[in-house]
Amino acid sequence: MYWLIGIIFVVAVIAVAGMLIRKKNMHIWLGSYIQAKLKGKPKVNGTTHVMFCFVDHYEPQWGRPNSLEIERQRVDRWHQEYPKAFGHIKDADGCLPKHSYFYPEEEYRKEHLDKLQDLCAQGFGELEIHLHHEDDTSENLRATLTRFAKTLNEEHDGLAVNPETGLLSYAFIHGNWTLDNCHPEGKWCGVNDEITVLKETGCYADFTLPSAPSDTQTSTVNSIYYATDDPNAPKSHDKGVKVEVGKQPCGDLMIIQGPLCLNWKDRKMGLMPKIEAGDIRKSIPPSEHRVDMWIDQHIHVEGRPEWVFVKIHTHGTQEMDIDTLLGEPTVKMYEYLASKYNDGDQYAMHFVSSREMYNVVKAAEAGHSGNPNDYRDFLIPQPKGVQQAQSEK
Repeated sequence: MYWLIGIIFVVAVIAVAGMLIRKKNMHIWLGSYIQAKLKGKPKVNGTTHVMFCFVDHYEPQWGRPNSLEIERQRVDRWHQEYPKAFGHIKDADGCLPKHSYFYPEEEYRKEHLDKLQDLCAQGFGELEIHLHHEDDTSENLRATLTRFAKTLNEEHDGLAVNPETGLLSYAFIHGNWTLDNCHPEGKWCGVNDEITVLKETGCYADFTLPSAPSDTQTSTVNSIYYATDDPNAPKSHDKGVKVEVGKQPCGDLMIIQGPLCLNWKDRKMGLMPKIEAGDIRKSIPPSEHRVDMWIDQHIHVEGRPEWVFVKIHTHGTQEMDIDTLLGEPTVKMYEYLASKYNDGDQYAMHFVSSREMYNVVKAAEAGHSGNPNDYRDFLIPQPKGVQQAQSEK
């Protein structure tokens, strides 16, 4: 009798676990995650260099505020408080914590970008492109991205030209996580050849992922890889070819993913681990344990395991989260990064913008090693606004 009760209990646990896995869309990526965990982390000889990049879906018009003054208050807090909060923290190269502001094209206001560019000129980050769109076309998307890149460059000195392509270069984060029309119901995009359009308009890499627990998450996790576009089908970035030392690029667009893992220290119902996707906000503030998990995923270019890439994200203008993002929890996160992971022996910490992270990836791909600080501007130079400010110091 007891054995039957035991079997029923096990079956019930499995059923509940399966239901929760489906509810959180973990079935999309859990297999790849487990496979990577079984393979284990590569061995590193010498110092592990950590490239830490904080990207922001920076949306001053979040929630459609009923006045311009609310937008101004949101941006002003960042402009005024960021230098005070983080100006005392430096990485192994003497760089300040850098925030990559992915600004929505559809929310453009010159006055907001002027304030963000002032932060960038002080060494606190760089500007990039964010976009929400729906039922779009390839032609309209191409025009939108080209126009906005031109605006960021001409009005804010915010972008630089890629010497290999001659195009203004930008990183991209897709609104609502729906890169390449990847929502199962076709929402919030509409462009099956979006990866091609991004490449042809100057995008050097996409920083949208991870998107878990959304059903837009890819089966590929914790990777830096090239996606090849199928212009007739959505979600061409679900899988790709990993970036590798000494190997020529094999695909249309680089995808730089942030950490995605299971947090066994924090479980639901004492059973199911929570999903850790590198999202920072009041409800899930940064902690030392979370930082350790991000670095432990060991995202790297194949063949260069001593260079580890950590990309986390947030939505920086939502009032409920700003105190966390500009306050003690995030200050302590950076201080922890600049201490435990910057001892000069086992670890060296490098705060990087999305552009600098891409450049270091490309340097690794080209076979370079040593100190990643030497490759922050390896391919794509600093934007004019940042470059001029640095030269004046």
